[in-house]
Amino acid sequence: MKYLHTMVRVTDLDASVDFYERLGLRELRRIDNEGGRFTLVFMAAPGDDDAQVELTHNWDAEALSGGRNFGHLAYAVDDIYGLCQRLMDAGIVINRPPRDGYMAFVRSPDGVSVELLQRNGPLPPAEPWQSMENTGGW
Repeated sequence: MKYLHTMVRVTDLDASVDFYERLGLRELRRIDNEGGRFTLVFMAAPGDDDAQVELTHNWDAEALSGGRNFGHLAYAVDDIYGLCQRLMDAGIVINRPPRDGYMAFVRSPDGVSVELLQRNGPLPPAEPWQSMENTGGW
């Protein structure tokens, strides 16, 4: 048995691809299925093509809710402070800031919770993160 991917449904494919690219993922392949009226975009962190996220976009409008019910995606990152700053600079809300230098949460445009964990253990606590409050749910 081999892990293949995690699928999340998305309503705005461009916004979702942009969000995951800002996290540091890259697009591996894209499949447009005219008959089924959907697009699949497979993304992964550089050097980790075996851990893929499949973004599924159904072309016909549908309401998606309960992204939190999915659970969350989790990624180890090299610099949690730097990544969170780049995400904030791009207008992405840091729902749970990395106050401990180790863990943060953000949400995709469709409400999927994404956990960011500092690779190789926590960084020393630093401002402005240490003083930041949670925003919304994560």
